[in-house]
Amino acid sequence: MQPQYDVTVIGAGVVGLSAAIALQNRGLTVLVLDREGPAAGASAGNAGAFAFTDILPLASPGILRKAPKWLLDPLGPLTVRPSYAMRILPWMYRFWRACSPARVAQSTAAQTALMDLSRSELEPFLAASGTMPMLRKNGNLQVYESEAEFQASLPGWEIRARHGIEFRHMDAAEMAGIQPGIAPRFIKGTFTPGWFSIDDPRIYTLALADHFRSLGGEIERAEVTSLRPVEGGVEIDGNRRASHVVLAAGAFSHRVARSLGEKIPLETERGYNTTLPPGALDLRTQITFGGHGFVVTNLSTGIRVGGAVELGGLDLPPNFKRSDAMLAKAKTFLPALRTEGGVKWMGFRPSLPDSLPVIGRARATPRVIYAFGHGHLGKTQSTGTARLVADLVTGRAPAIDLTPFSPQRF
Repeated sequence: MQPQYDVTVIGAGVVGLSAAIALQNRGLTVLVLDREGPAAGASAGNAGAFAFTDILPLASPGILRKAPKWLLDPLGPLTVRPSYAMRILPWMYRFWRACSPARVAQSTAAQTALMDLSRSELEPFLAASGTMPMLRKNGNLQVYESEAEFQASLPGWEIRARHGIEFRHMDAAEMAGIQPGIAPRFIKGTFTPGWFSIDDPRIYTLALADHFRSLGGEIERAEVTSLRPVEGGVEIDGNRRASHVVLAAGAFSHRVARSLGEKIPLETERGYNTTLPPGALDLRTQITFGGHGFVVTNLSTGIRVGGAVELGGLDLPPNFKRSDAMLAKAKTFLPALRTEGGVKWMGFRPSLPDSLPVIGRARATPRVIYAFGHGHLGKTQSTGTARLVADLVTGRAPAIDLTPFSPQRF
């Protein structure tokens, strides 16, 4: 059985398709396999941001301080399904260890390097794929309900300042100049102009699929369960071969990695949102309600209210009361918001306990490249990850140090 393609990419989300296009641009033939087809998972339902300023890892002392209060609210920013609590304990222990100041500093440096690379790759990638008209540069407004909440945010902004990230603190009157109609309970805010977004993440990912096909690529619907190193390549489920495989199957990736004997502690942050019809609010910038764990975003297809974290794995049914709770809060925080006619969604964010993805070679064979576990930042880091994957497959020196992203670091 001879390899039919130079590279098979497993996963047709934004990371997998971006990597597939980057590999095509290096002159390789590429097949993409996905269990549901393009843009079927978190790549469709995310908040639409290229959050290049979001360099601070989720695993941090600040989250540890907030977590006990959040966990008491079953519909709040962070919850663990009771039926899943024992199963997730090992991941939570690793998360706790990653919150030490030294580990946070290391993760922040690594995250910054990947963000900088992704930002430098983004606009050339959009231009080449014909998706540049979808890019928006409307920034992000983080809002605070109290002086104490604002003061608690300042160390994080100081870290961003050291990395050259532009932002501006402001009072309620200044916020109103950027986004009118925010409830007066929010007394301060921070605006980051370098926070980009896309018209609609699903439409963007489908456009990448179309571009990939236009370059001669093929996408097949198939659920991959196993990989096996063989001479000169990789066997996929016993019936296909490729010279190289890129595993970018999001929250399902660790199941495939197990077939290579690799146990990667990937967990699923279940995210919820409601997308309201276009015109539901005169929204001029993305707004982050950090104390409540959700954002409100203006997409070409509507106003999306979503976020928060539910740790509950891949198999439990959705709890759309979480979507309802966020929407009710959004109405309180933005009184002009019209909440009728929304569409609810739940999706899986693939997250690792130190908030960094795995990007690197499998232990069993250098012909399998892992590219998953980006958490909330899959779209943001997709172009940088694609560049790194293409470097690894073609034998070039990676554009940044991949040691912090090693699949073997666990």
